[in-house]
Amino acid sequence: MITGSKELIRDMNSHLILELILQEGTISRAALAKKSGLTKATVSTIVQRLLEQKLVIEVGNDNTSLGRKPILLTFQSSCGYALSIDVNADTISAMICNLKGENCQLRLYRNQAGREEILPLLHLIVRDMTASLSDTPYGVVGIGLGIHGTVCENQVTFIPYSPYENLPFRESLEEEFGIPVYLENEANLSVIGEHTFYYHTPNLIGVSVHTGIGVGIMIDNQLYTGANGNAGEFGHTIIEPDGRPCPCGNLGCLEQYASERAILRQFAARKNLEHTDIDNFVAACNRQDEDARALLDEFIRYMSYGINNLLNTFNPDMIVINSTFTTYFPEVLQKIQNNLQNRMRGHCVLVPSGLQDTSILLGAACVCIRSFLGIHHLALSQPCGI
Repeated sequence: MITGSKELIRDMNSHLILELILQEGTISRAALAKKSGLTKATVSTIVQRLLEQKLVIEVGNDNTSLGRKPILLTFQSSCGYALSIDVNADTISAMICNLKGENCQLRLYRNQAGREEILPLLHLIVRDMTASLSDTPYGVVGIGLGIHGTVCENQVTFIPYSPYENLPFRESLEEEFGIPVYLENEANLSVIGEHTFYYHTPNLIGVSVHTGIGVGIMIDNQLYTGANGNAGEFGHTIIEPDGRPCPCGNLGCLEQYASERAILRQFAARKNLEHTDIDNFVAACNRQDEDARALLDEFIRYMSYGINNLLNTFNPDMIVINSTFTTYFPEVLQKIQNNLQNRMRGHCVLVPSGLQDTSILLGAACVCIRSFLGIHHLALSQPCGI
């Protein structure tokens, strides 16, 4: 039994009611009392406070033929904004949305910033994204940063392909804009986005294949990050003893063979190109180029090894793969599934990302929204236009 001060219990009850309103979309006070187990008087008091705080609005009457029609309530999603920024090695993507992850505005920026330039660049991006926002009761409630490396206690502790370790991202942005800033590993944000907006299963693994390969781990609807934020560093599991060197210090890490960066580098080397991009690789695959198709098969083989290990380690209900390769070539997912020999493969469903390029940004928005509202769990529908 949970006990505590009246203020604590009141806050817990308020968060419970707000969470129910968000989950249900529209709901009456009577239905809130029934679902929450709180008295009608307590619910009425909480709802009145939420109305005064402009977090909830009344939207009409329930369609019932019995007695007085109850007034329906809904979350006032336009009362504020969440700003998300995905800081990748070559690009920075940013998104601003309302407090249900809707009405999203996205922009893409090139990233050639070194260690000294990245913080001023982020300041410019925040100003650019917020310059034309309409006035709302709460404005921007949070800035979520997706980091392609490890994060512990809002600090970047390891980032293999960018020189941004231990920079004061949170302190710099909070001092400049007076807005709470939340840093998180990009794979963790990706699985939060998938779990919140698309796949609501409680035990979910998200495999994020970009510059590196990361894993986000949901256990009983809660993100698992480990003792110091290093859980899910899937790309740094060794699959080739004494193999290719990795920035983490190991040899033969998975992401040196199956990440987008690794595949494109190998393709460029085989074609004697200084550089190539995903569009060139996809075009080569489509015209049945032998080198490109061989590398795509290599991706399938190595990812099959990795997925098999995840099945044995976590026994999840579902594994989501977020990769450009599975986006452009949907048959790749089935080939990975066919390669799995694990006896648990029949229990676990292997699925493509439902959010693709926006999963990190929507996950970061979710972190901002949950922190602002003081709630632990969101299950929302996929935002329109995403």
